[in-house]
Amino acid sequence: MPRENYQERLDELRDGVVAMGETVCGRLDDAVEAAVSGDDELARSVIESDHEVNETYLALEDECTELLALQQPVAGDLRLVAASFKIITDLERVADLATNLAAYGGPEGGVHPAVDVRDLGDGAREMVADAVAAYAARDPDACREIAASDDAFDERCREASEAVVRELLEADRARNAARDGAAPTDGEALEASLDDVSQALLAVRDLERIADHAVNVAARTLYMIENDDELIY
Repeated sequence: MPRENYQERLDELRDGVVAMGETVCGRLDDAVEAAVSGDDELARSVIESDHEVNETYLALEDECTELLALQQPVAGDLRLVAASFKIITDLERVADLATNLAAYGGPEGGVHPAVDVRDLGDGAREMVADAVAAYAARDPDACREIAASDDAFDERCREASEAVVRELLEADRARNAARDGAAPTDGEALEASLDDVSQALLAVRDLERIADHAVNVAARTLYMIENDDELIY
């Protein structure tokens, strides 16, 4: 293959990864909105469009495989292809987690109010967008900043989970206090409350995982730029 065509394919691969990242961020925006508002139609749209991200992933995966097998890139080009292969995997998983998040809102309303899904969702989305931008701009400093921000995001998720559990315990104490001389506790209401709490904890877990995937993208990007694996391990 002529050198100019080979370089074009590398450029197209990079552009394809960035476009996939932008699409995934859009899906995540919609998923957060669906989880907050309980918009069933929007949630269904996020879930049903997941196959589009999967198809993009498979096309980019094929391109990476062909470049590795047929062109045998070396040095910086090899790192670009190898890092891109890993990054699209993380982006595909972010899209999968977005479908989970969209489903948590459900037709009966949004995620448990003890979790500020919009705040956490916007934070996770920003980390993914920043990681994709760092990849596009080949910005090593941005990669390190994204990785450094992960501990603070994890702490926010921990606090959100504790708030949900605390509300559950307080509600349980209130039920116990009112039990003497009162009608038996409504089992269906209790089960619904437990379902809400479980769903909220799952939402927090998935948002934390999205942030982790953003760090993975940043780590692979840093490796691509500087041959530095400090963030990978």
